[in-house]
Amino acid sequence: MKKLLKNPFINALLAELYIIYIVSVLQSLRNSKVEIQLFIPIFMLSLLVLSVAVMSYLFFAEPIKLFLEGQKEEAFRFFIKTILTFGILVLILITLLLL
Repeated sequence: MKKLLKNPFINALLAELYIIYIVSVLQSLRNSKVEIQLFIPIFMLSLLVLSVAVMSYLFFAEPIKLFLEGQKEEAFRFFIKTILTFGILVLILITLLLL
């Protein structure tokens, strides 16, 4: 798993899959008949904190590690590849949505 997360393309894909999973869960909760009005703010703030932590790890963990090891250029390239790959995935999803 460690080697897997050292690939910026995999990190971007995992970020997108995480978002798809969260949206699917939220959609299923929305369609349920259970009234959870009181817990919605708690759930949303908890989800925000979890999402920030997951995305921070996927986008920043390896670049920071490389930067601290003195590989500044490689850290920058890794980060840019992750961001660009994620952006391309978002554009693909938007294109599919508009078709």
